[in-house]
Amino acid sequence: MKLQGKSAVITGAASGMGKSMALLFASEGASVVVADINASAVDTVVQEIASAGGSAKGVTVNVTNEEDVARMIDTAVESFGKLDILVNNAGVMDAMMSAEAVTDAMWDKVMSINVTGPMRAIRKAIPIMKEQGQGVIINTASVGGLFGSRAGLAYTASKHAVVGMTKNVGFQYGKLGIRCNAIAPGAVMTNIGIGGSEPDPYGLEQAMAGMGLQRTQPGDPNDIASVALFLASDDAKFVNGTVVTADGGWSAY
Repeated sequence: MKLQGKSAVITGAASGMGKSMALLFASEGASVVVADINASAVDTVVQEIASAGGSAKGVTVNVTNEEDVARMIDTAVESFGKLDILVNNAGVMDAMMSAEAVTDAMWDKVMSINVTGPMRAIRKAIPIMKEQGQGVIINTASVGGLFGSRAGLAYTASKHAVVGMTKNVGFQYGKLGIRCNAIAPGAVMTNIGIGGSEPDPYGLEQAMAGMGLQRTQPGDPNDIASVALFLASDDAKFVNGTVVTADGGWSAY
């Protein structure tokens, strides 16, 4: 029970990697706030955790809404008495829109969800963790945040921002007992899609240029959840301000 007695908030927790994290964290003893914009799916995950003997509270959250983000964090403190772990996992793709094709609407949507949402959650969580003298923050980045063309312009820029934010917070607050790390998944079988019904043909062509170098099958959400568990636990007590790549070796070439 690596997270026995811990309190965790996970965004995007109703499906994909976030759901796998919520189920795994609960099985390892954490009390989990399951946060997602899909209310019915939130209820399903909470019930699944409860049926397995775990503890969870569901919160319907739009991470672009600051009041929702604050309520999400407050729910953890009010329900479980503290906030030990924050996982900023919610995210969207950008329909592979290249620089000449990206619209203001797509740029704003991707930045609001992928960057501003995590920033606000971190901003809300830090004072709580400072008072506790400890805390763990995990951000879901992407190999798109480490390289130049795993997606369109907006997604690539947003995940680079997540990496920078992770390093900034990790260094500045590490001395106060707060660790902040990111996970950079490669191709994982989730329902994130491409972020739109019609991808930009040129952007899609460029983003797919390196797919032939991937020598393994796409990962399972549980593969990423296992990395998150390591980072959330005391096993990673000396890991801070860094990015753990989990892509089956895709980026090793």
